[in-house]
Amino acid sequence: MRVISGSAKGRPLKAVPGTGTRPTTDKVKEALFSMIGPYFDGGEALDLFAGSGGLGIEALSRGMNRAVFVDSDRKAVETVRDNAKAAKVEGAAEIYRNEAMLALKALAKRGRTFDLVFLDPPYRMKDVPDYLLYMEEHGMLRDGATAVAEHEASHAYPEAFGGFALRRRADYGDTAVSIYSYQKEMES
Repeated sequence: MRVISGSAKGRPLKAVPGTGTRPTTDKVKEALFSMIGPYFDGGEALDLFAGSGGLGIEALSRGMNRAVFVDSDRKAVETVRDNAKAAKVEGAAEIYRNEAMLALKALAKRGRTFDLVFLDPPYRMKDVPDYLLYMEEHGMLRDGATAVAEHEASHAYPEAFGGFALRRRADYGDTAVSIYSYQKEMES
């Protein structure tokens, strides 16, 4: 695994030790960023279920100002720290060891908002819309934000929910990527 493009291009990234996480392959990462970017003019990213942190680090390398990384696994959090340092983006990275919903609640209390959200939960979990709807309900998404869900290719998330509309879905073997655009509901 490596950073594919941007300021940290070519820097190697470590995988989380053990078999508990499945890193996003370079092929999927490259395709995903060509669909959502490929580069950014600032903004804040959230890498929920961060694993090795590869998606958030790639977003920082491609121009995001800051990224918050969340994972409940101690080894994953250590790996994100090592990878952020190796990619020389540690100054723009906030890294937390926490369960995803507890982390969202803490970030909501602090008034954090995001332009880009990565959700790559364990494949047995099928609740990506719940996390995004929580973020919407608590004003954590900027208008026009992009949410990227990585999931089993055999699973399909809804085409629309809340202020989210499916922009694109792409399958790569057993893995699928669903990309949502977020529009704030108009006040009536």
